Amino acid sequence: MGDYLIQNYFIIVRIMLMLSFSLYGILATGDGTGVSYKVLLLVAGLITLMAIRELLDRRMKHILLAASAAIWGCLLYVGGRSFLLIGFVLLFEALSSFGAGIGWYFMPYALIFVPGRDDYLVIFLVITFLAIAYLQHDKIILHYRKLMLEETIVEQELKRDMRMRDFEAKAELKKNMLMTENQILEERSRLSQTLHDKLGHNINGSIYQLEAVKVLMDKDTEKSRGMVQAVINQLRTGMDEIRKILRRERPEKKELALLQLYRLCEDCNNKGVETELETEGDLAQIPDSIWEIILDNAFEAVSNSMKYAKCKNIRIILTVMNQLVRCSISDDGVGCSTITDGMGISGMRQRVRAVNGILSFASEAGFTVEMLLPLQI
Repeated sequence: MGDYLIQNYFIIVRIMLMLSFSLYGILATGDGTGVSYKVLLLVAGLITLMAIRELLDRRMKHILLAASAAIWGCLLYVGGRSFLLIGFVLLFEALSSFGAGIGWYFMPYALIFVPGRDDYLVIFLVITFLAIAYLQHDKIILHYRKLMLEETIVEQELKRDMRMRDFEAKAELKKNMLMTENQILEERSRLSQTLHDKLGHNINGSIYQLEAVKVLMDKDTEKSRGMVQAVINQLRTGMDEIRKILRRERPEKKELALLQLYRLCEDCNNKGVETELETEGDLAQIPDSIWEIILDNAFEAVSNSMKYAKCKNIRIILTVMNQLVRCSISDDGVGCSTITDGMGISGMRQRVRAVNGILSFASEAGFTVEMLLPLQI
């Protein structure tokens, strides 16, 4: 109810003005015998039209304004010039309805010296009051309402854009995770096939030769010894091939590390904490040893945020620069006034210090872990 009155206060002001000037006219025309019922009906009709106008569209408002002017003319005819002040209200209503410029609101001052009246000061004060009231509403309040509406629309669009970006970021995160998982699965499948192709025949052949050695061992010792040596050589060659295959087919540390970070983010999202991973630069420049530090410290920082921060959002930002890689893990939780080096933070410091990196913390707004690690060790 309070908000409704605030939004529509000017309707009440205008009706009160109309009632006041109507009462002024009724009292001024009274001669001790009462007021004509015609005057009362015309006044009631005028007030009713004033109230109904606010419920209609712009075109109908103009029509009712013309009807109000006609009723006012009849009121002047029946009740006399005491109802002249109502005409000033209708005049300002017309200026407001047609969106007149500021200069038009001062035009009624030309009507101060109405022929046959000598209450110039009253008319001056009435016109001044009406001009201030209507100018304030039409040119100031409505202007700010329009600005507030535009700002609200912009704010809603920004919120919608943020929701869209958030949705796209989650979709991209899931897509990257699935791509990395698929790559690893493909590499595992290729590794299995390669081991089968390269090593299977080698081992089968060795088994057949050992079976033959078992048969010939007592009959031909020299030949058996030669066959055993051949099996040894064949198995040694097989082991060398296995090492080559594993070195060649092993998934890159970068892909495994990213997959673990993506899974970490997804796990936090499933627990109700919005977690994002942002990367910038060539991640291939990061050495494997640095990836291990990033992973261990990221898991430690995110674990602490989930346990103690009471946060709603976590951001992991990984930026590869010229000589350094920067990793930032921040949350929007309660933060802390003092930072105590427990087992987790001490371990983070040791890992970073081992590669001559820099580790810092910030707890003014939420909690942030910042790592600067060298690309060349």
